[in-house]
Amino acid sequence: MMEFRDIEIFLALAKELHFGRTAERLRITTARVSQSIRKAERRVGGPLFERNSRNVRITPLGEQLQQDLSAGYRQITDGIAKARAAAGAMSGTLALGTMGPMAQTIKPLLDAFQSTHPDVKLRHREVQPPEPLELLRSGDVDVALLWLPVHEPDLTVGPVVHVSDVLLLVSTDHPYAERESVCVEDLGDHCAFLPGRLPASMEAAFQPFHTPSGRPIARGPRPSTWHEVLGLVAAGQGVVGAARDAALFYSWPGLTFIPVRDMSPVRWALVWRTADESPLIRALSYVATHRSAET
Repeated sequence: MMEFRDIEIFLALAKELHFGRTAERLRITTARVSQSIRKAERRVGGPLFERNSRNVRITPLGEQLQQDLSAGYRQITDGIAKARAAAGAMSGTLALGTMGPMAQTIKPLLDAFQSTHPDVKLRHREVQPPEPLELLRSGDVDVALLWLPVHEPDLTVGPVVHVSDVLLLVSTDHPYAERESVCVEDLGDHCAFLPGRLPASMEAAFQPFHTPSGRPIARGPRPSTWHEVLGLVAAGQGVVGAARDAALFYSWPGLTFIPVRDMSPVRWALVWRTADESPLIRALSYVATHRSAET
């Protein structure tokens, strides 16, 4: 028999096909993922994944097991969620910080949370990309949807709930505006990124400091709000890396979004103050973790 947690790990790895991302998604160690998969393979009597130094692929046996387990796993987690809702254990207000309309990207998660905990009120606050940690640090939000990496000793990074490609936002008269795509090396030629007051690791996720050949990428003005960023870019004073979602929500005149073909997708996670973790935060994290494992 496979234990429930091992089933959860197997299904998550079958989705991610990456041991590190699976570990981060489930908030466990990579060694724990490897141990669980080895145990599962011993129990079923054959390899579930093929792995080497470059990639992980699911085997035909693994695909069959994934199909057989997924429906049952969903029934179990739905049953647990309904039981928790029936118990009426959760009530109160949870302040959630998101960047403008980014809440729409996790609407299925928020709908599932509200369905499970109908007595909890979600209060939305807007997080400014140039200062993504401000509302968390001030206590104005309980949990925020932020892009990774977040390496802050006072903050807990919860489950990854969204992934987005990186686009370059330029003015329509910029030299790159007519291109189908750009690469990071291009950014060392003409472009000045627009940084905010945020940790360097978070800044580099969208705006690298150097090209692959080692050339520095210049920095430009330091705006304090996202709309200031858009205004500066439209005025031709610089460019900025942005999530693909921004192209859906901010189709301003004078702005063009261009794919950056050699930048890794950016992952978004729920983040909260470690010292202020509450039952409501844990409940939202629980729903997010189990939705991720089954999708």
